[in-house]
Amino acid sequence: MEQLTKKEEEVIQVLWNIEKGFIKDILTELPTGNHYNTVSTIVRNLEDKGYVSYNAFGKTHQYFPIISKEAYSKQFMNIASERFFNNSYKNMVSFFAKNENISAKELREILEIIENKE
Repeated sequence: MEQLTKKEEEVIQVLWNIEKGFIKDILTELPTGNHYNTVSTIVRNLEDKGYVSYNAFGKTHQYFPIISKEAYSKQFMNIASERFFNNSYKNMVSFFAKNENISAKELREILEIIENKE
């Protein structure tokens, strides 16, 4: 799975939220200032990278994601863990705990999820 640019991530986030849509639908969900042609190019890039497909309706296309948000998130977290935390989720969680990005309550909730999974 190829990594996405920030703009590509913004567009795929919209598609995950709306599930399928035309360029104009995607455009209305993005912050103002994005142009139709730019968004169209980004969607075609997502298609080339294997994240998006479409249904054709004459000359127009209705786009939909073919990679789930969960699959992308898992891939992204694996890359982050490998690059920044020596492939250790323990180191990653410790980093967030030390920098106060995660509370003790949230850590207990994570432990509960892990314990219930077993």
